[in-house]
Amino acid sequence: MYPETDSAIALRRCALLVAAALPVLAHAAAPDDALPIVEIRASGLTPLDRPTAAGSNLGLSALETPASVETIDRQQLVERGDARLTDAFGKATGIHTFPHPGNGGSSLGARGFTDQASVTQLYNGMKQYGTGAVTFPFDTWSVERIEVLRGPASVIYGAGAIGGVVNVVPKKPTRGPIEHELMLAAGSERTARAGFGSGGALGERLSYRLDVSANRSDNWVDRGDSKDATFSGALRYDLSPGLYVTLSHARSDQRPMRYFGVPLIDGAFAARTFERNYNVEDASIRFRDSQTMAALHWAPRAGVAVASTFHRGRSKRHWRDVETYTHVPGTASIERGDYTAIRHDQREIGNTTVATVDGSLLGMRNTVSGGVEFNRATFGHTNNSPYAGSSIVDIDAPVPGAFVDVAGTWLKYRVKARQAAAFVEDRLQVKDALSLVAGLRYDRDDVERSDRVTPSASFDKSFNNVGYRLGTVYAVAPSTSLYAQYSVAHDPLGSLLFTNASRAAFDMARGRQVEAGGKQVFWNGKGEWTVAAYRIVKNKLLTRDPADITRSIQVGQQSSRGIEATVAMRPTPQWTFEGNATVLRARYDDFQESSGGAAVSRVGNTPADVPERMANLFATWRFAPQWSALASLHYVGERNADTANTLRMPAYATTDMALSWDLSPATSLTARGFNVFDRRYAQTAYYNSTQWLLGADRRFELQLQHKFR
Repeated sequence: MYPETDSAIALRRCALLVAAALPVLAHAAAPDDALPIVEIRASGLTPLDRPTAAGSNLGLSALETPASVETIDRQQLVERGDARLTDAFGKATGIHTFPHPGNGGSSLGARGFTDQASVTQLYNGMKQYGTGAVTFPFDTWSVERIEVLRGPASVIYGAGAIGGVVNVVPKKPTRGPIEHELMLAAGSERTARAGFGSGGALGERLSYRLDVSANRSDNWVDRGDSKDATFSGALRYDLSPGLYVTLSHARSDQRPMRYFGVPLIDGAFAARTFERNYNVEDASIRFRDSQTMAALHWAPRAGVAVASTFHRGRSKRHWRDVETYTHVPGTASIERGDYTAIRHDQREIGNTTVATVDGSLLGMRNTVSGGVEFNRATFGHTNNSPYAGSSIVDIDAPVPGAFVDVAGTWLKYRVKARQAAAFVEDRLQVKDALSLVAGLRYDRDDVERSDRVTPSASFDKSFNNVGYRLGTVYAVAPSTSLYAQYSVAHDPLGSLLFTNASRAAFDMARGRQVEAGGKQVFWNGKGEWTVAAYRIVKNKLLTRDPADITRSIQVGQQSSRGIEATVAMRPTPQWTFEGNATVLRARYDDFQESSGGAAVSRVGNTPADVPERMANLFATWRFAPQWSALASLHYVGERNADTANTLRMPAYATTDMALSWDLSPATSLTARGFNVFDRRYAQTAYYNSTQWLLGADRRFELQLQHKFR
């Protein structure tokens, strides 16, 4: 049974567990049992020559991969001060975040395509199968790095990745003496954060990692309080030099802001609403997640590796809110509607097994990787549809009132999903400077929906898809490479577990991409740059039939083309500069929707929530032996609030600053300012084009970090 604990209770239990374990860990780490420390020093630059798992199963570095891949390492996460993963994701090249409560605060966009059906999110290489809201992970405390693959990724991860993939890699057990770390932070708006981490060797064969964190804040709107707690732990046992197993478990409990944005007033974004919360007093949002994994890694001989990971996940989500707000013209009133109660209960189990072999083919060096993947998921959707109810409140002084359940909340449908996949990749070193990389993946998804409201709407549907990638990399020099690739991928028409009878009649959407680019490490390792140009065409979208607007047909098409660039430099030991920028053009090529009882063409329009200009700049100055300063700029261009392109959310730029003092090699104190110029901006339009969710205002924080043994 899933424990009914709130964030504070969960944190106290984790703290007690840590306190009880410390004496045992300290004893296990006695000098006689200690192993040599393996120390990894981050360069502060994008590690192009480091293997990245997001881009391939072949163990290739970014320089060797014919795709746009990027890594945000632990040092960058700490320096930038991003406590939430969505903030960190938004600092990656070409990744746009537009969180709102309905998607669990996690929606992403990449290369003109948006949300979970087009941008896959992974935790330690595993994805939550078929979901419509990703609510774990969300906190960066237990994260070692973030890997990003831009562009179609179905060849590795299956359907739902035409825009790209983001892989969150947690901290893992390490060899060496046990070391602990502690983080305490306090800031404006009654913000408080805490984190504890511990890891190291418990003997010659056993090592561990443990992380606990908690956050709370009143945030920037009325009744905007939020709190959460997260626990993650892992044990690694080395059976032999080439064989080890890892057991890990993570769980979280979130109570995010009960905030659904503000309505436009007379068609304009109004400052008088910026701190208002129009939700009801007894609104509730809660997400509880758990992930358990068992992984086996075996290297029987040089050049051969096998990895098999079993995972089990559970998510319970609950919303009880009034979710739509509309200004009543000519008055100082807001009409509220959609009194919504929803519960998700999702469970899944699965396995991914991959084998990689280094060898030769026709006298040329060849690396091949192949594997299989299986997932089983069940999903129950409880709601109070048709989400009736309405009320009127004042714009400036809304009386929250209480939630009213008009239709009653009960289980409306249940879904069972089964997925099986087989995949293979190959890298052939044709010449010293030229390599060919190819990949192929086949997926079969079986979705069975049992509808409790309309039994005739129940169905059992199978989707079969093949994705592939063909690429080449030419090493102009050992530290410079040029690449090109062609790839094919598939996206579901919305999240698989939310597929209804009308969508089940159609196939998945299909995407094709052409990409070319270059990457280089220069200046004796003090600088790196990448550039990529691409075009993606996604077809088989659902669109209205002009001859019968009540009927959908699968002939729609959407496309994007753009350029992405990154640069990182360390001209002196004191200065580090990093930056990235993206320019794209996203359009509907063939798309019609119903408006005013007629089919209206949206050809030439830009999809909603897609910025066509984005950039990030970072500068770090270590101006004294124990002092450093950091400044960063985050820019997001204009976005359309609707597919008709009648309303545009303005572009915005936020600036963060930090001053850090190293009291000792093990202790640092950092003062941070986020959005220091207090730019008020809209992150996304929610449900309708005239209701916008604001991003965070100006905040300050003081943070202490300490490591000890």
